[in-house]
Amino acid sequence: MRKQISRRNVLKGTLAAGVGLALPGCLATAAPFSRVRGANDDIRVAVVGMQNKGAQHVRIFHELPGVRVVALCDVDRAILDRQAKPFADRNEKVDLYVDFRRVLDDENIDAVVIATPDHWHGLQMLWACQAGKDVYVEKPVSHNIWEGEQMVKAARKYKRIVQAGTQRRSDPGMQEAVQYLQEGNLGKILLARALCFGRRMSLGRVSGPQPIPEGVDYNLWTGPAPLEPLKRKQLHYDWRFFWDVGCGDQPNNGVHFVDLCRWLLQQDDLSVPVVSVAGRYEWADDGETPNTHIVLWDYKPAPILLELRNLPRAKGDPAMDHYRGVRFGIVIECEHGYLAGGWAYDNEGNKLKQFLLDDGAGHQANFIKAVRSRNPADLNADILEGHLSTVLCLLGNISHRAGQETSCERVREALRRSAPAAEAFERFEQHLIANEIDVSETCATLGEWLRYDPNRERFDHLGPTAGLLANTLLRRSYREPFVMPERV
Repeated sequence: MRKQISRRNVLKGTLAAGVGLALPGCLATAAPFSRVRGANDDIRVAVVGMQNKGAQHVRIFHELPGVRVVALCDVDRAILDRQAKPFADRNEKVDLYVDFRRVLDDENIDAVVIATPDHWHGLQMLWACQAGKDVYVEKPVSHNIWEGEQMVKAARKYKRIVQAGTQRRSDPGMQEAVQYLQEGNLGKILLARALCFGRRMSLGRVSGPQPIPEGVDYNLWTGPAPLEPLKRKQLHYDWRFFWDVGCGDQPNNGVHFVDLCRWLLQQDDLSVPVVSVAGRYEWADDGETPNTHIVLWDYKPAPILLELRNLPRAKGDPAMDHYRGVRFGIVIECEHGYLAGGWAYDNEGNKLKQFLLDDGAGHQANFIKAVRSRNPADLNADILEGHLSTVLCLLGNISHRAGQETSCERVREALRRSAPAAEAFERFEQHLIANEIDVSETCATLGEWLRYDPNRERFDHLGPTAGLLANTLLRRSYREPFVMPERV
């Protein structure tokens, strides 16, 4: 793996022994090789979080040769029972758990797949490593930057195989495209664009606390976050758009494409200058995170630029915008052409080479391969890579949250130093106008230009107000007993 700055070298290597977090009913300091896993027998998998992605993981892992899904876990009993039914129909035994800590007690589980809400990823992954289990953790791998660093430390200390859910690294077509560009077939890379143009609808408003769905253990659902009354129409899925438990669409979907850009550029520097321009437009709802977002990571010589849109291309139009034909994906601009939508083009738009993309369908199989080999280098998306890409997205969110609403003119002035960001903002503004959003006075939230120092674990070069707020967002307060330990 590439040479890293000093803080990152600490995260990569074998770490000094820390104080383990004692888990109720679980041996937190379990020996990581209490039995040889996967050498001559099935890998026994538990899937935690049964909505959407978790249900997909159950199906995929169940179909892998040499793998048995032996346990399911969810705090919603109705969802848990629904996912257990196919096992009953096949007359297959599967254990059911509501409390994740009971999964850790189960010695018949070798690996845990974490598909829970963002705010649970860090602690569940760390506990699983302490319990001697390998982990597949969905993206974004962490809810805040500090806990992501703790996750990498835990994987290294307990010698666990930990795969991040940035599955496009397991796409053979994308692997071929990365090699093609890195070999210089289109010349030097000038700009890496990450694009997420996906329609979403308003969450609506509620007038007060909502009832918790029957069969849900809301205390366990909330876990490390503040135990507040439910103040949205849906408990499930819509949590993504609330800061206490989710990270918004930028780290949710955008992390896939930011990760591909970082991979192509071979970048792992977290001290890159970053700035955000964003807003939550049109929807007069309870959601907190942006639905239209630009983030620039000003790498030299080639920056990464993310654009996210949840509104249509125009008011009343069901279609979405695209950039060079891409709605979800990357556009890599080079000296002699560009990559977009699985094709390499020359500068005149002529197709040069096609890459057949499958969006990383083999990612779970890659995880199992590494579980068997006990070699983290076999992973296509080791936890460190997932952490680095997640950090970039979280930095974009912090820039936004430390920013202020302002005029289009002031945004243009702030972005003048970056031609790609300035051009993206021109299209951002036109997109708002096409959706009949008044930008005459307040145009967007202009985030602070931030530079994170990973060695000191804080931001530098900030004004006093922005700096204070930005640095408080690097980690969170945890609710007892769901606390991420200072030493793993």
